[in-house]
Amino acid sequence: MTETQTLVLIPARMAATRLPGKPLLDIAGLPMIVHVLRRAEAAAIGRVAVATDTPEIADIVRAHGGEAVMTRADHPSGSDRIYEALQTLDPGRTIQTVINLQGDFPTIQPENIGAVLAPLADPAVDIATLAAEIHTEEESTNPNVVKVIGSPLGPQRLRALYFTRATAPWGDGPRYHHIGLYAYRRAALERFVGLAPSTLEQREKLEQLRALEAGMRIDVGIVDTVPRGVDTPADLETARQILAKR
Repeated sequence: MTETQTLVLIPARMAATRLPGKPLLDIAGLPMIVHVLRRAEAAAIGRVAVATDTPEIADIVRAHGGEAVMTRADHPSGSDRIYEALQTLDPGRTIQTVINLQGDFPTIQPENIGAVLAPLADPAVDIATLAAEIHTEEESTNPNVVKVIGSPLGPQRLRALYFTRATAPWGDGPRYHHIGLYAYRRAALERFVGLAPSTLEQREKLEQLRALEAGMRIDVGIVDTVPRGVDTPADLETARQILAKR
């Protein structure tokens, strides 16, 4: 898969209820969105752009040498936002793989961004994502930690059967913390955004269940660490401490 066929899109918007203006909050001297942009660029797997409905975010990204694309403000999800951005950025349809990287992962490792592409080496896989093994009871029982249940395909790969906020699967053995980073085949993204929200998606509040309910295949690469998402003031302080040391 060549770099010219891969597009990393970072959806970013200002309307976060728990942390207003989140993408532009300062972390170690740079706005959060710029940290994510830099990590995506360091992954060196393809073109990188920020998809946003906020001119202020686009201006900051461009001021730091990045590419930004404006999208509508009324998208129900990040997947819809990246699909609009893909159509704008690649009308000639040369891009074959689209990575959706959340804009609140300022400490994500560049190699983890690249790792999400590996499952797509199997042509039967529609969507690829990542997970890391859970090592604490708090993670296992926390409904904000999404668990992926899957059939092992090898030491570092699962075929996803379900995603849940519950503590699952039951019994002895590893559980896996899902990381919200996705790589879509272009055709899979087009199909996905055309589907209506599904029953289990609405119940669990997990968009990826729409794909599974429609019979799409999601494979999961297992990585060593979970990047810290920034959703609360405490998360922000943790990210500042981590990045101040780099």
